[in-house]
Amino acid sequence: MSNLTQEWYDCLQSWSLQFFFIPATLVTLFTFFTNPVLLACIFLSRTLRQETRYLLVANTLIADLLFLILNLATVFCNALGVHIPHMLCQLDTAVTVTAYCCAVLTVTVMVADTYAAVRWPLHYRELLPPARTVRILAGLWVVAALYPITMWIMMEIMRENNDRTPICLVLISLGFLQATNMVGVQFYFCTAALICTLLIVYCYVRLYMVTKTQGIWQSRYSRARVTLLAHGVLLLLYFVPGLVFTVELFLFQQEDVSQDILVWTNTVNMCVLMLLPRAFAPCLYGLRYREISDTLVQLLHRHRRLGQAAVT
Repeated sequence: MSNLTQEWYDCLQSWSLQFFFIPATLVTLFTFFTNPVLLACIFLSRTLRQETRYLLVANTLIADLLFLILNLATVFCNALGVHIPHMLCQLDTAVTVTAYCCAVLTVTVMVADTYAAVRWPLHYRELLPPARTVRILAGLWVVAALYPITMWIMMEIMRENNDRTPICLVLISLGFLQATNMVGVQFYFCTAALICTLLIVYCYVRLYMVTKTQGIWQSRYSRARVTLLAHGVLLLLYFVPGLVFTVELFLFQQEDVSQDILVWTNTVNMCVLMLLPRAFAPCLYGLRYREISDTLVQLLHRHRRLGQAAVT
C-alpha cells in the first residue's frame, strides 16, 4: 500500500493536480460562511427549530460541514505530501463516509417528509413531532456510521504496521478493503443507493398524483415546478458523486486501467463534484424557504439596532 500511495503522490505532482485545492478551498470557505448563518437562523428561532423540515435542513448542513472540513484537510495534506499515520487516515475515511452518507440519507428523508406533509396535512404534526424527528436524525447518524466504523475496525485488524502514508484517500482505503471483502463494500453502497432512489421516486410520483388535480402544475413557472426542479437538481448533485465513486472503486480493481485516469477521476470528484451540492444547498434553502430568509432579515435588523443603540 505504501508503494501505491507514493506512486499516486508522484502522479498527482506530475500533473500539477494539487492546484485543484483552489476551487475546493473557495467552495469550502463559502459554505463555512453560509451554513453557520443558516444554522443560526434555524436554532435561534423557536418556530423554525420546532418544525421537522428545518431540523432536517439543519442536519444536512451539519453533515455537509463535517464532510467539507475532512475533505479540505485531506486535499491539503495530499497536495503538500504530508505523511499521515495509517490509523488516522483510516479514521478520516470512516468519518468522511459517515458524513457523506448521512447527508444523502437526510435529503432522502426530506423528500419523504414533504410527501407526508402533503399526503396527511391534518395528521402531519402528530406523525412527526420535533422529539420524534430528533430521534430519527440520531438514527440516521447511527445507520450512516455503522458500516464505516465497522470497516475502520476491520482495517485496523488487518493492518500489519503503523507506517505513515503520503496520500490518504477514501478510494485507496476502500479499494484495498474491497479486494478482501468485495461483496460487502459493493453490497453496502449499491443497496443504500437503490433504497434511497426508490424511496425518492415513489414519493415524487405519489406527490404528483395527489396534487395534479389542484392546478399547481399548470403554470410553467409555478412554485411547485420550480421547487421540484431545484430539489431534483440538488438530489442529482448529491447522488452523482457517489455513482462516480462506485465507478472509481471498480476501476481501482482493474489492472489494465492507467493510474493517470484513476488520479484524475478521483481528484475531480473530490475537489469539484462532491462540493457542488454543498455549495448549492445553502442557496437553495436560503432562497426557497421563506421563513429562513425572513428570520435572517430579522436577525440582521436586530443586530443593527443593537449596534446603533451601543453607539448612541
